[in-house]
Amino acid sequence: MKAPGLFLPQLPAGNLQLTLYQYKTCPFCSKVRAFLDYHGLPYEIVEVNPIMRKEIKFSSYRKVPILLADAGRPLQLNDSSVIISAIKTYLISKRNSLEEIVSFYPPMKTVTEQGKEVLEYGNKYWLMLDEKETKRVYPVKEVRVEEMQWRKWADDWLVHLISPNVYRTPKEALASFDYIVREGKFGTVEGFFAKYMGAIAMFFVSKRLKKRHHLRDDVREDLYEAVDKWVKAIGKHRLFMGGSQPNLADLAVYGVLRVMEGLEAFDDMMEHTKIQPWYQRMEEAIRKAAV
Repeated sequence: MKAPGLFLPQLPAGNLQLTLYQYKTCPFCSKVRAFLDYHGLPYEIVEVNPIMRKEIKFSSYRKVPILLADAGRPLQLNDSSVIISAIKTYLISKRNSLEEIVSFYPPMKTVTEQGKEVLEYGNKYWLMLDEKETKRVYPVKEVRVEEMQWRKWADDWLVHLISPNVYRTPKEALASFDYIVREGKFGTVEGFFAKYMGAIAMFFVSKRLKKRHHLRDDVREDLYEAVDKWVKAIGKHRLFMGGSQPNLADLAVYGVLRVMEGLEAFDDMMEHTKIQPWYQRMEEAIRKAAV
């Protein structure tokens, strides 16, 4: 029996050319990579310099990830959840072009609590499927609702626990920036200043983020509570939230948590929560899909 969310159609070779503009250590970018890798979609990566960002000078949208998709006509997709929903819809539904599908996720200008104008995308957790396609992917309504709910949770809550945890202390902040500089696109001198000045800056930024998101004095407690809440939601009788295979919520949560690998926060999370068995199953599922 096929598990909910397991519909993994294969595209004809060369039918969809993808280029991902990213920071490797960005959790939103990691979400997109996890999705593309699991669905066996080949893509090129352009690592963006986080200071100059000249690699995305072609775009008025100045954040990452950006996905350039060519399915016969070049198209720019912004926002990690829009990218995932639009490409997943395209893989399942053959009724609409990718351009038509992207139009179902319109950008809207909103103002944050801090008075900053930002772009938000409507419908970004929905797959734009007809009734027959929806029943094939989501046999019951509750499966779709659950997936959307936890995808939103990953964006609205889980992702905001990453920076306060990886920059929790000066030592952790320096270790995090050492990793960022090694994995990112920096010149020698630029990398040196980014490592030390960035670590100092983000240590203090993390304190502001802790206050903004009303986190506890020990932010590890919030991280542990969040991942155990996720494990509890999956339950004892499912390998993944998607059942026997990961769904979009599994891929989102995995993508966010993965950016902490190699850091103290990740090791602490593995030791003090129940996330490890699920996390290892996710690693194996993505590894198998990439073969």
